Amino acid sequence: MKTYRAFLLLLPVFVLNACASKSEFVVVADDVKKLKTETETVRSQSAASYSDVQQVRDEIAQLKGRFDEMDYKNQQTFGRLGLEDSLLVHKLDNIDTRLLRIEQLLGAGAQKSAVAKPDIGGSAGPESVKASSVLTDSALLKDGMQKLAKNSFSEARESFSLLIQTYPKSDLVDDAQFAIAESYFNEKWYEKAVLEYQVVIARYTKSNKRPAALYKQALAFEQLGDQVNARARFRDVVSVYPSSSEAALAKKKLQ
Repeated sequence: MKTYRAFLLLLPVFVLNACASKSEFVVVADDVKKLKTETETVRSQSAASYSDVQQVRDEIAQLKGRFDEMDYKNQQTFGRLGLEDSLLVHKLDNIDTRLLRIEQLLGAGAQKSAVAKPDIGGSAGPESVKASSVLTDSALLKDGMQKLAKNSFSEARESFSLLIQTYPKSDLVDDAQFAIAESYFNEKWYEKAVLEYQVVIARYTKSNKRPAALYKQALAFEQLGDQVNARARFRDVVSVYPSSSEAALAKKKLQ
């Protein structure tokens, strides 16, 4: 009897403990479920982040590949330009040497003629002395440009050539050489213009006239019907001087 009463007294305790254990189990189960959900969320976010990182890596690899390709093309372009420059300049030097020899022969002949026929009128006057005096480099360039504007091509080239010969270290020699090329281009002597533009390209590599020389040489090739060399020079302008005004014009030609 006493045992039965004790059981009845302890029965509510057992029931409460059982209820408490079940409640705790439910809470724990909910926590586990939440942890699983959070774990899946973290995994999906990690996968997305890895995908983004991989995409960035792929884009960087593509950009690097493009840069390497551009660098390779530029090296080829500069190498081809250097080869062409050396060949054409060598030819021009030979032509200049031959012209100089002819001028020397003509000068020697003129001197003999002057000795054979002395001037009867006496010494040269002030105007002759003034004409024989050498002008400054800027004055020669100005004189040549004025003659060029009047389409006096041969006379203009004489002034530009005199500037180059008299002041070889002047800052204006590249301008004079470019003007010589321009005179031939305006005269529609495109074969000679190509060679004279090449002197600017090859000898005056730091000149601000170089982009224009490349572009105008391309136009000269175009006038000669040489589309291959014309397009090659247009591409050179775009690749070597991409920010120049000539590059914008060359891009239109390449379209």
